[in-house]
Amino acid sequence: MNNVVILALVATLGTWLITALGAATVVFFKKTNQKALNLMLGFAAGVMIAASFWSLLQPAIERAEIYLSMPSWLVVTLGFLAGAVFMWISDKIVSRAQRRANSTQLQTNERTHRIILLVLSITLHNIPEGLAVGVAFGALHSGGVSPEAFMGAITIAIGIGLQNFPEGAAVSIPLRREGYSRKKSFLLGQASGMVEPIAGVVGALLVVYIQTFLPFALAFAAGAMILVAVHELIPECQQNQKVHPYFATMGIVLGFAIMMLLDVMLG
Repeated sequence: MNNVVILALVATLGTWLITALGAATVVFFKKTNQKALNLMLGFAAGVMIAASFWSLLQPAIERAEIYLSMPSWLVVTLGFLAGAVFMWISDKIVSRAQRRANSTQLQTNERTHRIILLVLSITLHNIPEGLAVGVAFGALHSGGVSPEAFMGAITIAIGIGLQNFPEGAAVSIPLRREGYSRKKSFLLGQASGMVEPIAGVVGALLVVYIQTFLPFALAFAAGAMILVAVHELIPECQQNQKVHPYFATMGIVLGFAIMMLLDVMLG
């Protein structure tokens, strides 16, 4: 048991490190470049939309069919809607807090709630990802450490780690856009991935029980990501569309294609 927990911890520390590397890309932006930032925001939206299906909804459906007696479509649909509603309520709470701050003459940024939603979404997305890695390594305890099972767990960790790179950038770059320093943007960007080692250890320790909850958690994260990508990132990246038509749109297409390629290749 201890060995698989340590393996899960090491693997999820690796996925968090790749998130930090993605967040570190913010240092390359010496000044605000609207065109490049719109491209990156579009790219992040494409990544999130693709990851919502191949990394979250598809595995949720497969695991619900294996581990749950309820219809898989019902579990995944309820989880997806719950995630979207959760982020919608979060948006309302942030907006209300902003109105109260404005009424007391405090200086606030009118787009701060967008950044908070983005951080919440990606952080929430990282929780079931960490659980997935933890479950994969925790399953080695009951099933035996065969080379195939071990390589399968490694593949899951690699796939999640690779998709964490643009996710780290998707947090740090918008923060930089809002006027945060490069250091603070990086620190907040990498912080979104710090939940993965915690979730990975929990997943490994409770693998027998977490398998029944994981389908709902994966769909929940997918609903949250779709809401933020469609409601916040895509409209934001389409600013100045007349000046650079289709530029941010191609970022969305490119992000979707790369995320799809990684997920399908790495299974």
